[in-house]
Amino acid sequence: MDASQRSLSATDALSAFLGHLAGERRLSARTLEAYRRDLEGFIGFLAGHEGCVPDLALLTRLKAASFRAYMAARRRNGLSARSLARALSAIRTFYGYLDRRWQVSNAALPLIEAPKLPRSKPKPVSEQAARDLLEEATHLDRPDWVEARDCAVIALMYGCGLRISEALSLTGAERRLGDSLRITGKGGKTRLVPVIAPVREAVEQYASLAPFDLEAEGPLFRGVRGGALGARTVQKTIADLRDRLGLPATTTPHALRHSFATHLLANGGDLRAIQELLGHASLSTTQIYADVETRRLLDLYDRTHPRGRSGR
Repeated sequence: MDASQRSLSATDALSAFLGHLAGERRLSARTLEAYRRDLEGFIGFLAGHEGCVPDLALLTRLKAASFRAYMAARRRNGLSARSLARALSAIRTFYGYLDRRWQVSNAALPLIEAPKLPRSKPKPVSEQAARDLLEEATHLDRPDWVEARDCAVIALMYGCGLRISEALSLTGAERRLGDSLRITGKGGKTRLVPVIAPVREAVEQYASLAPFDLEAEGPLFRGVRGGALGARTVQKTIADLRDRLGLPATTTPHALRHSFATHLLANGGDLRAIQELLGHASLSTTQIYADVETRRLLDLYDRTHPRGRSGR
């Protein structure tokens, strides 16, 4: 970077960066506005914190303390951890562009850690909603075998706690389920999942109606042309069902797995056993379902007990 480049203002560099995002990467107007807002805020902070108009030379020599001061200032202004993480990501992307175009880098930036984001709470569907999904899947005016297939996949996700990828990984060799099913999940971790009678019956019904030869080595669940059923098709089916039933947008295939765990816990299931059924490596991951159930019970108490807030 020569002397003339070192004196290029950070604002002009930002304009070039936004032009690159719009022209070459074709990002949406909303995304561009988010980048502009975050980076203008960063440059404006530097002007006051460093006492000068920021240029490329300043961006190169910034210390870790300056980045941390910026993040602390945004936090004091009420920025959430998620928004702060997004702003830091925008700064990193900006520096990546500066490095490619003007060889501007900063050794301190990789040392800055993004704020820890709160773990999102699972949003299970109710027991009645799960039953309604299975029932409504038989009323979509589709071929009988397709309706039976959709019911079987939903039953596996809700009745066995399978991820959508796990349900769709079953082969024709598993068309006749026994009392348990061996599943290989994330990280190659294998677990044994009990199969309740309604799930077995749903899969058997589909297999008896499927117009394809469900050979042992091939996929159990098929699309209308005979190929492997894709996750997007299942996601769209669930979206159609929730629209017909008036269920919230959080009603997704993965929400059925959440529902499996939450409903087991609500009916006396042991947290350690649920951990094994879900294939979680750590009990702390499963603990979140206990938190959800506890919150639900407290809400129920608050709504219905004579001395609850709503009953006062």
